[in-house]
Amino acid sequence: ENRPVPEPGPNEVLLRMHSVGICGSDVHYWQHGRIGDFVVKDPMVLGHEASGTVVKVGSGVTHLKPGDRVAIEPGVPREVDEFCKTGRYNLSPTIFFCATPPDDGNLCRYYKHSASYCYKLPDNVSFEEGALIEPLSVGIHACKRAGVTLGSKVFVSGSGPIGLVNVIVAKMMGAAAVVVTDLSASRLQKAKEVGADFTIQVKNETPKEVASKVESVLGCMPEITVECTGVQACIQTGIYATRSGGTLVLVGLGPEMVTVPIVNAAVREVDIRGIFRYCNTWPVAIALLASKRINVKPLVTHRFPLEKALEAFETTKRGEGVKVMLKCDPTDQSP
Repeated sequence: ENRPVPEPGPNEVLLRMHSVGICGSDVHYWQHGRIGDFVVKDPMVLGHEASGTVVKVGSGVTHLKPGDRVAIEPGVPREVDEFCKTGRYNLSPTIFFCATPPDDGNLCRYYKHSASYCYKLPDNVSFEEGALIEPLSVGIHACKRAGVTLGSKVFVSGSGPIGLVNVIVAKMMGAAAVVVTDLSASRLQKAKEVGADFTIQVKNETPKEVASKVESVLGCMPEITVECTGVQACIQTGIYATRSGGTLVLVGLGPEMVTVPIVNAAVREVDIRGIFRYCNTWPVAIALLASKRINVKPLVTHRFPLEKALEAFETTKRGEGVKVMLKCDPTDQSP
């Protein structure tokens, strides 16, 4: 609240923030102070799912002007390295990323960001939808890496926010059937709302038993599995469930070391792919939202003003609802 309003550099814009979603990683940093090798050593502003209004532009910025509503891509390469040159800038080792130590995020009133990574929102795309482009991008990137196409049978493991965006995107990309697993009945109901064809509530079945249930409801083994939990048993299920010659994409991040039936995957030629965030997804997401081909509005279940950020984080920590959204602009009167 008491931080000075930053001045944008030549290729930056100053934004008055509007909507910022809370991600599981934000909660993890808040509770544990680290994720893997990323350790919080100094006070850090959280938030990386965001939208806002341009207040001031740097001298070199020509595609944006004050008053423009924008969605913010939180990852900005610091240099044009080999990964940028090949279009995979998300893999750049020196990338700036909001709310990843030591880089500050955008859960604040005013924030400055690289203008090239701020995308103008059409009039029919709301600030909240703009903030949801960040998690939506994970779904777009994962489904592209998985090769989802017309007629695909897809298994999504986990029905949290990232599982749900993968359901939405897989259906958009032509999946004929999507089955979702989770422990929570309410989250599986939300998966149905956003387009899942089948849901399976997991209780205490073994990975092989869950895989068998997936095959049973689909009528076949899925060509594609998108694993969104990071839980060892779920990764094992993903390998057992995926059809020979198919693809397992690992989206959820859990322990550094996990035990998996790797020989099973190897002899059946199951491709195991990782994803790291996303790249080149904001224009795609904006086009889909503007054309109303996809609907992410049901994902937002709770809204809080910035002054109640702690309450918002506690709500997310308890696992209530799906996506908790913070409103940073006190003058905004939109519902």
